[in-house]
Amino acid sequence: MYNLLKPILFLFSPEKAHKITTGLLHIVLKLPLGKSLIKGMFNFEDQRLEREVFGLKFKNPVGLAAGFDKNAELIDDFSNLGFGFIEIGTLTPKGQPGNPQPRLFRLPMDEALINRMGFNNEGVEDAVQRLKNRKSDIIVGGNIGKNKVTPNENALNDYRICFEELFDYVDYFVVNVSSPNTPGLRELQEKEPLMKLLKALMEDNAKKESPKPLLLKIAPDLTESQLDDIISITNEVNLDGLIVSNTTIDRSNLKTSTEKIDAIGAGGLSGKPVFKKSNEVLKYIRKHLPNVPIIAVGGIHSAQDAIDKIQAGATLVQIYTGLVYEGPALIRKINAGLANTLPTD
Repeated sequence: MYNLLKPILFLFSPEKAHKITTGLLHIVLKLPLGKSLIKGMFNFEDQRLEREVFGLKFKNPVGLAAGFDKNAELIDDFSNLGFGFIEIGTLTPKGQPGNPQPRLFRLPMDEALINRMGFNNEGVEDAVQRLKNRKSDIIVGGNIGKNKVTPNENALNDYRICFEELFDYVDYFVVNVSSPNTPGLRELQEKEPLMKLLKALMEDNAKKESPKPLLLKIAPDLTESQLDDIISITNEVNLDGLIVSNTTIDRSNLKTSTEKIDAIGAGGLSGKPVFKKSNEVLKYIRKHLPNVPIIAVGGIHSAQDAIDKIQAGATLVQIYTGLVYEGPALIRKINAGLANTLPTD
């Protein structure tokens, strides 16, 4: 079905196509037997897929990456598509419009996207109201960041606000310091500011009656020395897990013309071109952190891609750009492929 819809959707801007597809799903789910139809098409249930990771029980290891549901609007609808978990955000303390449009671009020849969204979201309070009213019990992660206008020296306060507001309504947290689309944000990945940020959040978390898993999302563009710092910090503050990786600013080896890439300009590249790069980071991290859970994201467009990620050291996987190019059937294909290939925990 998606193969018939995709050429039509690709006539619209990516952001418009996103609204159309999520709107159509919402309409179908409201129809009599709509939920049964959607679940029958896209769900794959198998006990071999169940995973317990950082104290949470996942029905399967395939999640929706942050960025697709920035404002916690799609959780109930997308819970019918067969995901094992959904990550919302990135959320900031105050709502912000993000960067000017156009800010999301398709590279069909590369099966990739370039985005410079800029943490566009309605703010953490609006997301909390939606989370309070959600009906599904799917595992939800909260991806948190800082407002664009907040200087890096005050960034901790923004992360703390989001952490406190979301604490009762999400199952795990992701600290996002790796988006290339908020000026100066990636500077927080340097050892000293990152240590300060994570140590403070871990201390806040430890004061809670039931602490939540806290993860860090890193860029695929880090040097080996920077990765060593991440590994050191993960051990020192006892982080619960890592997400490997965010989008890349690398533009090498693309099939799309240089002229088109230059015309698009700045932004993070996702999709097939980031697969190898993110896997190299994944393998390096896994080699040095053999026991830390890792959620792998970046270039997963098939069941084999997900299998490769897990064989490279991933505990769970997430998709985003693959969903745009392959459609929601990708979720079922990945789960079926994993169930038939990988041993159970």
